[in-house]
Amino acid sequence: MNTDFRDALLLFQKEKGISEDQLCEKVCNAIAVAARKEYGVKEGITCELDKNTYELHIYLHKLVVEEVFDDRLEITVEDAQAYKPGAQLDDEVQIPLKLESLGRIAAQTVKHTVRQGVREIEHEQVLAEFQSRNKEIVTAKVTNVDPVTGDATVEIGKSETLLPRKEQIPGERLKVGDYIKIYIVDVKSTEKGPKIIISRVHTGLVKRLFEQEVPEIYDGSVEIKSISREAGARTKIAVASKDENVDPIGSCIGPKGSRVNKVIEMLGGEKIDVIKYNEDPKLFIAAALAPAEIVSVEIVDEETRSCRVTVPENQLSLAIGNKGQNARLAARLTGWKIDIKPYYGNYQPMIQL
Repeated sequence: MNTDFRDALLLFQKEKGISEDQLCEKVCNAIAVAARKEYGVKEGITCELDKNTYELHIYLHKLVVEEVFDDRLEITVEDAQAYKPGAQLDDEVQIPLKLESLGRIAAQTVKHTVRQGVREIEHEQVLAEFQSRNKEIVTAKVTNVDPVTGDATVEIGKSETLLPRKEQIPGERLKVGDYIKIYIVDVKSTEKGPKIIISRVHTGLVKRLFEQEVPEIYDGSVEIKSISREAGARTKIAVASKDENVDPIGSCIGPKGSRVNKVIEMLGGEKIDVIKYNEDPKLFIAAALAPAEIVSVEIVDEETRSCRVTVPENQLSLAIGNKGQNARLAARLTGWKIDIKPYYGNYQPMIQL
């Protein structure tokens, strides 16, 4: 029986990927809980597992007293000496219980408690794994796509979690078996287990992808100052160099556009504008409205961070963008409210893009 019990424990341990100590602890706790219910006590029963022989030892703990008022918890000196020679008043004795003495209901309790305990361990493992990856990107495999809602189930390591349709890049069609990059937005512990919030539309995904593809960002010589994104359409990313000999835009674009194109590919063809950050808000705002040429930027109110931008008449639609997208992304990138006005006549571009 001990050999069968050992083999069952080892098999269960391997299937669930939990340690032997954790599993043994859960089994012993479950048996102790069941025995307490069987004997009608809230405490006073413990269970131990001999890891050499895989024998279970269950003990009922009783206090040695002169007169017994509750025979479930107390024992006389005379009776106690049968279990512990030389026992005296106020000693505690351990009375061995047989596993077979536990009834069918107790066995069901053990089964339920072990399962619950193993689930808790699995939840703890998943929580720890994802907390270590929080705010990072991981590669996930699509295992299912709901044909009605479009929600996708993805596999990350040994765990599965949901990628809602609203967190998928607009226009992309995920298929079972696809490998995709996702960003772990947050990891929460709930009563039902760990809740993993993942996304492909979060700006954090773009940031981490650039960190992977651009060594200068990874080593800190180039810094990402801000990102604004409309997933599936366009992203603007502002970068600055901490080394005057390093070109931040060139570093992000890479030789023949190799670095930025790799990020674009992983985002399903999303357009990316790499912009040089400037401490001067006027120059930063002008750069953020690329590819439009800018005549001037006037700060209207620094407190409310609002400005007025003048662009050539023939650049107005380009500055505003399709359905206002370019202006909207520039405003998010810079943190300024931008009012765009046309300019008629000859002009000199404010900055050379």
